Amino acid sequence: MDTIKPIAARASLLCAAGYFDQNSDEDIPSPCISVCKMNQDRSYCEGCFRSIPEIRAWAGADAAQRLSIWAQLAERAGMVFPPAPAAQEAVQP
Repeated sequence: MDTIKPIAARASLLCAAGYFDQNSDEDIPSPCISVCKMNQDRSYCEGCFRSIPEIRAWAGADAAQRLSIWAQLAERAGMVFPPAPAAQEAVQP
């Protein structure tokens, strides 16, 4: 059974909530999942897959820049961006 990366799960939930919709007025949420640890070569965070410059830029980034950061971290994480919205699992009786 494949396990989904926490960052992919977060992206999918945010997509389902409409945050990556171009018509949304909502701020694009941070990809931070509170696993703040740099990978071995210190090129990106193991939790959110952002680089240090991307983490620093986040607070001042506009929507287009935030989407660009999401796209770059998705590539690092090996996931599709924008992701498919999280599917609700059917409950079996």
